[in-house]
Amino acid sequence: MRGALLFLKQSIFADETACLPGLLQSLDPRIKTATVLLLILLALFTRSIAILAFLYLLSLTLALVSGIRLGFFLKRTWIFIPLFSLMIAIPALFSFVSPGEPVKSMGALCITRPGILAACFFVGRVITSVSLTVLLNMTTRHFELLKALRFFGVPQLFVMVLGISYRYIYLFVEIAENTLRAIKSRTGSRMHYQTGQNIVAWNIAHLWTRSCLLNEQVYNAMLSRGFRGEPITLNQFQIRTRDWCWAFGSIVIMLLLVYAEYAARL
Repeated sequence: MRGALLFLKQSIFADETACLPGLLQSLDPRIKTATVLLLILLALFTRSIAILAFLYLLSLTLALVSGIRLGFFLKRTWIFIPLFSLMIAIPALFSFVSPGEPVKSMGALCITRPGILAACFFVGRVITSVSLTVLLNMTTRHFELLKALRFFGVPQLFVMVLGISYRYIYLFVEIAENTLRAIKSRTGSRMHYQTGQNIVAWNIAHLWTRSCLLNEQVYNAMLSRGFRGEPITLNQFQIRTRDWCWAFGSIVIMLLLVYAEYAARL
């Protein structure tokens, strides 16, 4: 349980990697966010497995040149959503979902070629989109990413709620971890399952009550310090030559990929 909480903290809060001297960390958050979103859109709308593979390999390459260890990155992109999507895609392999040319028969079940293509497209789009999103999150400090979202016209209320939720998750993960440590120090590693259920239920109720109280206290503290609905950050974005070069190179690569897909269809 403690290991799961630690993994959750490392997966969501990646400001340590955002401060590394890497390629993506040195880019303007607005340019970086725009290009990553364009790459995600390309991954969602492309009908070429080769382009999906290229985009995924590109995300791995960008992670390496940004100073992120490949194993560290893969653990945070393949767990949860991609594995869940893989389980969803398994039924699409069989003929009762995707009829067509059979590839392998297993009794009454038959794996078809259209089913394999459909499953590969689905899983490929998910893992590529998740990898690019995680890469953006791991190479951009969260307050800079929220400020970049405001630049693109995302409603202020949505950005504010997202920022507060980000901080709250960190706080409550810390509380859950400390509570688990306190329980183990008092009861040991073994207890009756009914006792464990009662302890978990009591802690969930206590955490909910504490979160409601903390919510009101934090908002009152924000109002007392001059908050009027729009958060103000001290750092200012500045687009430099490397940012324009990155944007130009990204657009050229995307146009070449779109042209290659279009030419392959002719």
